[in-house]
Amino acid sequence: MTKKNTELPQYPEPYWRSTLSFPSFSKLETDITTDVLIVGGGITGITSAYLLAKQGVKVTLIEASEILNGTTGHTTAKITAQHGLIYNQLITDHGEEKARLYYQANTEGMELIKGLIEEHSIECNLNVQDAYVYANTDEYKSKIQEELKAYQKLGIRGDYAEKIPFSIPCKAAVIMKDQAQFHPLKYLTALIPPILEAGGNIYERTTAMKIEDGKPPTVITETGHTIKSNHIIVASHFPFNDEMGLYFARTHIKRSYVLGIKTEQEYPGGMYYSADNPTRSLRYTEDNGEKLILVGGEGHKTGQGISTIEHYEALQDFSSQYFNVKDIPYRWSAQDIVTPDNLPFVGPVTSNHPNVLIATGYAKWGMTNGSIAAKILTDHILQKDNRYADLYNPARIKGMKNIVEDNADVAKHLIKSKLAVIHKTPEDLGIDEGAIVKVNGDKAGCYRDHEGQLHIVDSTCTHMGCEVAWNSGDRTWDCPCHASRYSITGEVLNGPAVEPLKKIK
Repeated sequence: MTKKNTELPQYPEPYWRSTLSFPSFSKLETDITTDVLIVGGGITGITSAYLLAKQGVKVTLIEASEILNGTTGHTTAKITAQHGLIYNQLITDHGEEKARLYYQANTEGMELIKGLIEEHSIECNLNVQDAYVYANTDEYKSKIQEELKAYQKLGIRGDYAEKIPFSIPCKAAVIMKDQAQFHPLKYLTALIPPILEAGGNIYERTTAMKIEDGKPPTVITETGHTIKSNHIIVASHFPFNDEMGLYFARTHIKRSYVLGIKTEQEYPGGMYYSADNPTRSLRYTEDNGEKLILVGGEGHKTGQGISTIEHYEALQDFSSQYFNVKDIPYRWSAQDIVTPDNLPFVGPVTSNHPNVLIATGYAKWGMTNGSIAAKILTDHILQKDNRYADLYNPARIKGMKNIVEDNADVAKHLIKSKLAVIHKTPEDLGIDEGAIVKVNGDKAGCYRDHEGQLHIVDSTCTHMGCEVAWNSGDRTWDCPCHASRYSITGEVLNGPAVEPLKKIK
């Protein structure tokens, strides 16, 4: 491996959140009624709230922690319809018509973002960039060439190249012209005042625990308060109401990693994504007058695989090999949901619950998918036709082979975690070390912080009983079965779990 000439930051923190002040909102402390309740303060939730509020709909948005602190706050923020080598596969799996619709949907999502930026004169570092998918092996060179043929079939404006402007090996690249990048949180925070001015309400630190059927349906919060609404949009990245539709069994969840690096050489522009494994993603943003290059990749199923800090180190090695790195001021990770057929789930959660809507499964491409999802959901509530509704409909039956494989993997990790023999005790842990240990004869998750204090939690995931694993890169407890994530003290960071891990003294 290339010698590391810079240190990784001690703690993960996304660039987007470190450079911006956010509005704050109170916790819901009473029972309320609203036209539409939106659960989740990311790109889909806030865009939906904006679109509905502008149409005179009484909207309430709740967020379990702070708005824009979930996946939207940890994205690489590429606004593009180029989602890796996807179009040839979509043609194979779904046919040309649906593949073309997917491209058009994401292009419309991009135009929706651009239109709102122009309408409200939002300063969010928007700039047009070409998007590259490149290959450095003969196997993936042929796949690049097949992808270019798919572009031509679908009428996508694309170019072909045999090199990219880096020393990174490249045998072929397909280029989607005139895509974009931006600062996602500057964009979304600018949409909040219009929501409030139109009479919308936002509550933070308000966790939705379950949905009770009825006319209207009701959300119960963790404090026992009720929110009655004609429609509920579940835009919480993973549907917290997983008893409706069993989405934990119909998706799998992956983590990926990002470094923000500064280099001696000038970045040539463009957004890049490698077709080969391990994948690598490149784009830049501005940071105090300098270009900050975002180096991403290292995807894997949450809670599974090698020590997570090694994924950051792999990106560090890649950066040192191809750039003259002078500083690595940022590192962070993100969680992405993947559906069996590589199309998002957007629409009624089940046919029996037409007033409960979900939006999930963006598979790393949430800026455009999340934006068009908001338009699909808004049109459904306003009883307008949307040409993409059937394409994204959660009720479609596809990918049964993948569903069986994913759930076999869940069963394997459940059994493995339950049978694992634990020898460590809390006393064995050093400073800033976490592990599954034995406490009072039972398994527990234990972390010793920098002051030497122990934080011990029950290691059984509150979702379906799998054993969590220690995430050394982000200092979290991650479930290898359905990807719930918890803080060192047991608070839920990512669903499908809604209950925290029990603290152990």
